[in-house]
Formats: sequence, structure tokens, C-alpha cells
Amino acid sequence: MDHFQPIDPAAVSPVTERPAPEKLVSGDPVFTTWSIEELDGLYAGIWQSTPGAWRISYDEWEYCRIRAGHSVLHGEDGSTQVLKEGMSFLIRPGFKGVWEVIETTVKDYVIRL
Repeated sequence: MDHFQPIDPAAVSPVTERPAPEKLVSGDPVFTTWSIEELDGLYAGIWQSTPGAWRISYDEWEYCRIRAGHSVLHGEDGSTQVLKEGMSFLIRPGFKGVWEVIETTVKDYVIRL
């Protein structure tokens, strides 16, 4: 089955990072990413962050599904969106604001550049 790939984080070596210091708003969030697919401007995998907040600016299109946790997206325009387990959503290019993780959050993602 060359055209089917199960999403198994145990089969992928995760990468751990932190937000760039100039983007950090609060806390000491740690990101862990399990990249499942990277192909011609398409990226898919699983991402996790511990609590904290940082500035975000999207040039890409991203589909997300929250597997666990609690986060809040604060839009630069004053909008607020609570993100909880089971939610699916899109973030389109041009979105700017702050991603705040209240409780360690895990999401599936697909990014298209």
C-alpha cells in the first residue's frame, strides 16, 4: 500500500523547539513536532506545545484538529477563539495574533504553502 500511510508518532523522531525570543509573550512553551509528510509545499504531522504564549503570523494555509488540551487564539483584530479537544479549523494566510496554550495542546496539522 504505497499510497496509504498510518499516522504513528512512535515511528517518527520528534523535533523539539521553542518560539523565537522576539515572539515570546509569556511562559516557556516547548513545541514537539512529529513530521509525517513533507512534500512540495505540503506538510502534515502532529504538534504539541506546553503552556505559554507567542506571536504568530501566517503566510501559509493550515488545517488543524485538536487532539487534546486547551488553547486560545487571540487575533490581532481583537477576536478570540477557544480551541479544545475535538475541534477542527482552518487558519488562512494573513492571520496575525497570539497563540496561547492554557493546557498542553496536541494537534494534527496539514500545512500548504
